[in-house]
Amino acid sequence: MRLAKLPEEFQRALPVTNQIEAAGFEAYFVGGSVRDILLGHKIHDVDIATSAFPAEIKEIFPRTIDIGIEHGTVLVLQQDEQYEVTTFRTESTYQDFRRPDQVEFVRSLTEDLKRRDFTINAFALKDDGEIIDLFDGLMDLEEHVLKAVGDPHERFHEDALRMMRGLRFVSQLGFAFEVETFDAILENHALLDKISVERIYVEFSKLLLGEFRNQAISFLVETECYLYCPGLRHYGEALLRFADMKPLTFSSKEQAWTVLIEQMGMGQTLIRPFLKQWKASNELIQNVQALHWGLKIRQEKPLTNWEIYQLGLENSLTVEALAPFYNLTADLKKIEMQYEKLPIKQLRDLAVNGNDLLQTFDRKPGKWLKEILSQLEYQVVTQVLENDAKILLKTAQEILQAGEK
Repeated sequence: MRLAKLPEEFQRALPVTNQIEAAGFEAYFVGGSVRDILLGHKIHDVDIATSAFPAEIKEIFPRTIDIGIEHGTVLVLQQDEQYEVTTFRTESTYQDFRRPDQVEFVRSLTEDLKRRDFTINAFALKDDGEIIDLFDGLMDLEEHVLKAVGDPHERFHEDALRMMRGLRFVSQLGFAFEVETFDAILENHALLDKISVERIYVEFSKLLLGEFRNQAISFLVETECYLYCPGLRHYGEALLRFADMKPLTFSSKEQAWTVLIEQMGMGQTLIRPFLKQWKASNELIQNVQALHWGLKIRQEKPLTNWEIYQLGLENSLTVEALAPFYNLTADLKKIEMQYEKLPIKQLRDLAVNGNDLLQTFDRKPGKWLKEILSQLEYQVVTQVLENDAKILLKTAQEILQAGEK
C-alpha cells in the first residue's frame, strides 16, 4: 500500500530522513503516528526508526540530545522541530517483565518490527508513502482487531504493560482482541504485578478517557487484569456497572475518576487512600473529592448557590456536565448564571474579616472567630444578608450575644 500524499507532519520531518538516507542508512516513520494516519486520526508524535546506530546519528546531525541512548534513541533538533530517532534493535530476555536484560542494535528493519507489541503498531512508512506491513496489520486495522505481533505470550512476557496498553487501545479505537491475544492476556494477567503502579496509572487513565471505555472496562474484568490494578481487586461488579453506564466520553481525568469512584460506592473518607494507591497527584485527589461531593448532591437535585459557591465555577460546571451520565439534563448556562449572581465568590470578598471582628468586639482569637465568619459567609451567599460591613458586624454581635445566653 502507498499513501497518495504524506501528511504535513511527516513532510516536515523529511529533511531528517533524507539526511539519514544520504549518509547511506535506512530511515522510516514508525509507531502510532503511522497507525493514526491510516485510521484518519490526528497525528501526535512523529517517530523515526533507522539502521544508523546512535553514534552515527550524532555524526549526521549537529544538534542532538541523548534521551535514551542506551536503548538507541537520540533526539534530533531540526530547526523548530524535534524528532526521536531510534536505531533498529532486538532485545534479549526480560527478567523483570518490563525492561530487556540487553538491547542489541541491528541493521534490519524486520528484526526491529518483530519486537513491536501489536500488528497495528508494527507498520513502517517510507518517505515515498509506501507502507511496509510485515504482520498483516492493515487487515487487522480493516477488521478492527487487536492482535499481538508473533506469539502473544512472548510479547506479554517481554513487557507485561502491553496488556494494559492493549486495553487502552480498545478504549481509544473500539477494536476487539483477536482470540489468541485475548487468551494470552487472560493467562498472563498476573504479570502486571511486576509493573510499577505509575505505569499502570498512565495506561488506565488513558483508558478511562477513551470513546469506547465501556468495552475496554468489560475486557479489563474479563481478562482479570483489574485484579492487579490498585484498589480494584474487590470491585469487579462495580466495574461492570461502570461499563454499563451511558457510552458518553469523559472530558478529563477528574471526571472519569469521580464517576468510577461513585460507581464503586466509595465514601469521601476512602477517596484519598484509594487514589494514593494509584500514586495520583494531590491536585487530582482534591479535585476528585470535591467533584464526588458535588456529584452526590447533583444526583438528587440541582446545585444551590451555596453548593456552587463551595465548589467554585470550574468544579460546578464539571459536576453539571456529568448529569447526562445519570440520565439527567445538564444546564451549564444556569450554573454560570448562578455563579455570576453570587454576592461573593470567596471568603476574602466578605465585607468584614477576622481583624475587623477582633477589633470590634475586643476578644482574643479563638474558635468563635471562624464560626462567626462561616455564618456570615453562608448568610451572604444565600442572600439572607447584604454584604455590608455595618450589617455584618451587627449580625455578628447578635450571634455572640445569643451564644452567651
